[in-house]
Amino acid sequence: MSIEKNQTRNMADVTRHSDRRDGAIAILNGRALLPNAGIPLNLDWVRDVRVNTSAVERRAQSMVARRTVKKEWQAAWLLRAITCMDLTTLSGDDTDERVRRLCAKGRHPLQQKIVEKLGIEELDIKVAAICVYHTFVETALAALEGSGIHVAAVSTGFPAGLSPLAERVAEIRRSVEAGAHEIDVVITRAHVFGGRWQALYDEIAAFKQACGPRHMKVILGTGDLLTLRNVARASVVAMMAGADFIKTSTGKEPTNATLPVGLVMTRAIREYAQETGMAVGFKPAGGIRTAKQSLDWLAMIKEELGESWMRAEMFRFGASGLLGDIERQLEHYATGRYSAEWRHPLA
Repeated sequence: MSIEKNQTRNMADVTRHSDRRDGAIAILNGRALLPNAGIPLNLDWVRDVRVNTSAVERRAQSMVARRTVKKEWQAAWLLRAITCMDLTTLSGDDTDERVRRLCAKGRHPLQQKIVEKLGIEELDIKVAAICVYHTFVETALAALEGSGIHVAAVSTGFPAGLSPLAERVAEIRRSVEAGAHEIDVVITRAHVFGGRWQALYDEIAAFKQACGPRHMKVILGTGDLLTLRNVARASVVAMMAGADFIKTSTGKEPTNATLPVGLVMTRAIREYAQETGMAVGFKPAGGIRTAKQSLDWLAMIKEELGESWMRAEMFRFGASGLLGDIERQLEHYATGRYSAEWRHPLA
């Protein structure tokens, strides 16, 4: 049961279109956008941020209540979700062997029989990155050699982000020296609670300087920030300080990625792009476990930011359990039968 080629490749055209515009990484309302280089801190902009919480919550509820994409379109979107996935293991009992198994799954996220039934062998579906602690960066790099899959390292005292600043910056530099392609950093949430926007800006700018050319994803810890206005303000400051991505959560908070938080952050990205001409990526992380949830997030990205954000360069899922359910749904599409979860191990 092959997926129509036009449907599996429909979003690839957007990537090629944006690549033709000098240095552009995304397009918003017909405007080519450059990578984010940061801007000086604009405190007036930060103080003027407002969020209509009830309107955001109504909008998020309407998104999950409506019909979603079906049949071959759903299969194509689920394949896209896999290619935007940061497959993650961040446990205290991680081992080199577990990381190697995760990397093998990232290289071949779907069982071969499912790939063949879908007729997608030539698409070479794989995840965007493997996300690990610094200790396992070299292990992941060796396991992923030649695959094109990035290695992302969590840093800066993950998940609390409360170690001394010099130690957090040094941690970033060690991961960069080890060869990590991407660095996920954690902000000091207390700066947000205290309205210390200059301190937050300086902290993130120091992280960005340590990252050098590596992509930096700034984790806001939205479950700890208490209000959507705090989320919006922290998003704006992070982008001003040079974030390549803004990320919802560490996955360790009691509340992680939610659609209301996602709406606030994507709208902050859109406003920043409109004001500066620079694009910032978005990564929801934590609590996204079902194929249906991945479709809800992709639909939100398409509606709020457009198709040029629906690719790994601009959008990621931080996920550990999500891949298994997507694989089950794709097998159901291909065969008409649901398989047991244990038949789709992550690693």
